[in-house]
Amino acid sequence: MNTLEVTREEERGIYLEAGTDGEILLPIKEVPEETYIGDMLDVFIYRDSADRLIATTWTPKAMVGDFVVLKVTQVTPHGAFLDWGLVKDLMLPFGEQKRKVSQGINVVVRVYVDEETRRIAATARLGRYLGKTGRRYLENEEVDIMIVDRTDLGYRVVVEGEDWGLLYHNQIFQALEVGQKLKAYVLETRPDGKLDLILQKPGPQKAMDLSQQILDRLKQSGGFSELGDKADPSSILAAYNVSKKTYKRALSQLFKERKIIFEDGGIRLVQ
Repeated sequence: MNTLEVTREEERGIYLEAGTDGEILLPIKEVPEETYIGDMLDVFIYRDSADRLIATTWTPKAMVGDFVVLKVTQVTPHGAFLDWGLVKDLMLPFGEQKRKVSQGINVVVRVYVDEETRRIAATARLGRYLGKTGRRYLENEEVDIMIVDRTDLGYRVVVEGEDWGLLYHNQIFQALEVGQKLKAYVLETRPDGKLDLILQKPGPQKAMDLSQQILDRLKQSGGFSELGDKADPSSILAAYNVSKKTYKRALSQLFKERKIIFEDGGIRLVQ
């Protein structure tokens, strides 16, 4: 993104001053109303099909350096093209595909600038950009992740845009989708530098949070809930996004603290 000054106007659009890159055209159909010479405009700069720098007032779904999930709009003899929110689709060259893609599917890519053509492109070969910084993570540290793909062990994810991580199937209690972004917590860093992660807050804080959620729902529902210690696991998962084992542990703690009692068919808040 650049903030550039309007220098002149022609029939096909206006020109913006871009320093050593000279003047860059903003096509007439994208020129905001009441734009005048000397105005400053926020624009995105990229190369058109003729390899010329061109400006747009549209904002792409991802910038250079971002990891993002995009839909394949078409596959041509030159490569696949992805919808990234601009008139001109983003190219995913065949050499940058880990596996063959087809029209209509979503693919996780990283946006980069091709060193030879200087064009912005996409790559599905994410590994070359991950695990390079040597960043150290603390146990239980909260991190931002993006789901990349599903494996036999669990889901591979990109952590903080810098490292590989893994969520194991037996520790996932919610539906996940490729490209989804969410918070996770570091269990440990493996010898190869990759991270083992969980989605729920670890330790006492997690139990405290769940207990408070249970109490809040009881208050909102008149002091009674059908989700007792014999409730169906799927109902517990839908309500609290935790396993039945974790839920029963929280109920047990609340019972010991004399905040709830067990009744046939559910639990009741102690007044």
